[in-house]
Amino acid sequence: MKQLMARLWRGLAGPLQWRVLWLRHAKFMVGVTGIVRDVDGNVLLLKHRFWPEGRQWGLPTGCANKGETFEDTIVREVREETGLDVQVGRLAHLRSGYKLRVEVAYEARVTGGTPRIDSLEILEARWFTPDALPEGLQEGHRLLIHGE
Repeated sequence: MKQLMARLWRGLAGPLQWRVLWLRHAKFMVGVTGIVRDVDGNVLLLKHRFWPEGRQWGLPTGCANKGETFEDTIVREVREETGLDVQVGRLAHLRSGYKLRVEVAYEARVTGGTPRIDSLEILEARWFTPDALPEGLQEGHRLLIHGE
């Protein structure tokens, strides 16, 4: 039986194999977060309009679009939410297992751009030193900032 299954699998062309795999396995949404710092080591935090009251401060975050690299997601999200340009650095965090979501975080350094906030999603954008983070910051984001 195993040999027959292996022969059948090999007989399926590449695109058909991919379709079978796609149908068989879970689909995940990928949330990507940027730990954006300036040259002085300050971290960019945003007060998100749609996040729970009292826990609205957090790092720039968004979902990866189909066909988009996670690094490109950071660049796009920071530009859309703040008008700033960033260079993406090292992978800082990768976690799965929360329902159908994968969480990815990268270090990033601001490189330019004209500061402006997307008032639909963002109430405020500010730079904070890592030792003076605001009340209402997502605890997971506090841990990312401190490399924990």
